[in-house]
Amino acid sequence: MAKIKPSKGAPYARILGVGGYRPTRVVPNEVILETIDSSDEWIRSRSGIETRHWANDEETVAAMSIEASGKAIADAGISAEQIGGVIVSTVSHFKQTPAVATEIADKLGTAKAAAFDISAGCAGFGYGLTLAKGMIVEGSAEYVLVIGVERLSDLTDLEDRATAFLFGDGAGAVVVGPAKEPAIGPTVWGSEGDKSETIKQTVPWTDYRSGEVAKFPAITQEGQAVFRWAVFEMAKVAKEALDAAGISAEELDVFIPHQANERIIDSMVKTLKLPESVTVARDVRTTGNTSAASIPLAMERLLATGEAKSGDTALVIGFGAGLVYAATVVTLP
Repeated sequence: MAKIKPSKGAPYARILGVGGYRPTRVVPNEVILETIDSSDEWIRSRSGIETRHWANDEETVAAMSIEASGKAIADAGISAEQIGGVIVSTVSHFKQTPAVATEIADKLGTAKAAAFDISAGCAGFGYGLTLAKGMIVEGSAEYVLVIGVERLSDLTDLEDRATAFLFGDGAGAVVVGPAKEPAIGPTVWGSEGDKSETIKQTVPWTDYRSGEVAKFPAITQEGQAVFRWAVFEMAKVAKEALDAAGISAEELDVFIPHQANERIIDSMVKTLKLPESVTVARDVRTTGNTSAASIPLAMERLLATGEAKSGDTALVIGFGAGLVYAATVVTLP
């Protein structure tokens, strides 16, 4: 019986570069108030959101991804030809096939990189990061591009008082490559499909096509149920990720949770008992909830502003529709 040769990958993987792209149009809460009965004070107190970015016709999922990816590749100090895999997490690319990752890989100039999309909602970046780490350690790619990108303005019901103010557009990307020591910890991830109705698309595309409904599908959620789940259950997952990495809360430098809601972020910080020395990402204030893009966008901003620095130890956790989640500890690029 023939024996298969073992894979020859790197011993470990790490994030080598990060890049982000936010659409040029900045949308303040006043614009949202044109279509819902609310107030700027109410929106800020409920979510922490002051502004968000909405894409124009030219700022497509692919275009935003290419901009963010170019920055990440430059930051990593490699060339696009060295990218062996492109993983795109998105729920707002409206072509079922082909995967937008293939277009991105081609336009970036990769040398026929493996390219595919994943749908894991707000946990998508963590899922992609875990897959990229596996590809590098397994040896099927030396460098992998992980992109989180959304145009959630296309899936926002501006008359839904519970969600109209939440969502924004943008793209964040990281390059993952080989490392000589651990720099991406074990991933704690999973799903709770019995709660899938708490965040969902209002109706299937087929209902809209058939004319059963006249209103274009949008994202809706049960706000209180999502809040409770995120605060109580995801804090446990975050703690599991710290334990899996052998890191205590006191040793952590940075906390980058999914930018869903500042109240959720504050509650998680309190539940995890993070010391004041830990830098906490609050990109949600000016970027809104960008689902799969929120963690890499927040990471990019922290590094760009100097609030976080290269080599810092960061806990990242994403959670959302499905319900799905993914948390890990990483060394920042």
